Amino acid sequence: MYSKEVQVTNQVGLYARPATFFIQKANEFKSTILVEKEERRVNAKSLLGILSLGITKGTTINLIADGPDEEEAVNALVELITSNFSD
Repeated sequence: MYSKEVQVTNQVGLYARPATFFIQKANEFKSTILVEKEERRVNAKSLLGILSLGITKGTTINLIADGPDEEEAVNALVELITSNFSD
């Protein structure tokens, strides 16, 4: 199991379009990936789960992965968030 905390800094948070990019990236990996905000954990590959957390600008989340590519998965998602979802 591998995890990392990251602060969401883009303008709209993890909502709508950024959430879609996040889920697409998460689906590239075989590992089980969870997003944790406060005491709630949701599947990082679920749009409804991500949206239900209400992640806004300035929110700190914890990304947790378990599986064959767990470290790579978490690091790629952290990089996506810290780049403000730009290519």
